[in-house]
Amino acid sequence: MKVLGLDVGTKTIGVAVSDAFGWTAQGLETIKRGHNEEKDFERLQEIIKEHEISTIVVGLPKNMNGTIGPSGELCQEFAEKLNNITNIKVDLWDERLTTVAAERMLVSADVSRKKRKKVIDKMAAVMILQGYLDRKQ
Repeated sequence: MKVLGLDVGTKTIGVAVSDAFGWTAQGLETIKRGHNEEKDFERLQEIIKEHEISTIVVGLPKNMNGTIGPSGELCQEFAEKLNNITNIKVDLWDERLTTVAAERMLVSADVSRKKRKKVIDKMAAVMILQGYLDRKQ
């Protein structure tokens, strides 16, 4: 079964999915968030069904000293709601600096600023999921 990786923000949700063996992460899409959180969960449920997801990984933004700030609390609440809605195991994964690393990777690949903005959250989700998958092996 596959694993779903999410980079949850206030404006977007980066989405990545593993291969069937749980070895590699691929970017899937970036969900634009609106004022209706139910639509976010509906889209995620469609993805979960389509890709036969067995586990979900939500990036947990921690402060550099390891404490959980307001963004981390929002991700924890999101993960709990997602677990309640889908009844699928949701793990939280320390995502410190994943967006920074994704940005650097895209800059080094000479991706324009405009294109980077469109894919940065999806790339961060890939990095979150790949870190999780690598740790599990």
